Amino acid sequence: MKRILEPIDRVSEVLFGLIMVLTFTGSLSAAEAGRADVRAMLIAALGCNLAWGVIDGVMYLMSCLAEQGRELATLRTLRAATDAPAARQALAAALPTFVASVARPEELDALAERLEAQAEPGSPTLGRYELLGALSVLLWVFVTTFPVALPFLFVSEPARALRLSNAVALGLLYLTGHALGRITGHSRWLTGLVMVALGAILVALTIALGG
Repeated sequence: MKRILEPIDRVSEVLFGLIMVLTFTGSLSAAEAGRADVRAMLIAALGCNLAWGVIDGVMYLMSCLAEQGRELATLRTLRAATDAPAARQALAAALPTFVASVARPEELDALAERLEAQAEPGSPTLGRYELLGALSVLLWVFVTTFPVALPFLFVSEPARALRLSNAVALGLLYLTGHALGRITGHSRWLTGLVMVALGAILVALTIALGG
């Protein structure tokens, strides 16, 4: 069974969610903010991330339908091929580029033959697995960025809560970069620091542009 989210997708979702939250907390003035301001910011930040999770869940469902459609189209193209080279070309186009580049013609022919023998699947549909996947995406986006808002729930002093929130966000950005470094084979600590810097730049641009 395929993963609901690939590791790189998980890292990306956390990064986007953190930027969303930081655009709200970064626009809060610690010196001037009162409890009402903190409450409004907290509601807005959590609501925004919940909405982002819902949007990503819907996009996940759309990608599931698109993937099923591509698989059906590939099978139909294989069956419509008039000769072996055309079938190989259709199958190679459906494979990852690196895999297709090292696959031998006889391997593609054998795979195409097995695929043509399969019963044709029905039209793309959304089942229990896809719906659970969308819910998982929503929860992943929301839960992984919720810690940034926790200081505002438990610390009464806005300035201190903001400092703690920023520290949590920076820590999560670093861990996100650390995970990205592991996935891509780059230096984990260096990628973590780059992610912190990138997140700070993106947040600053978002706030400057009125986001």
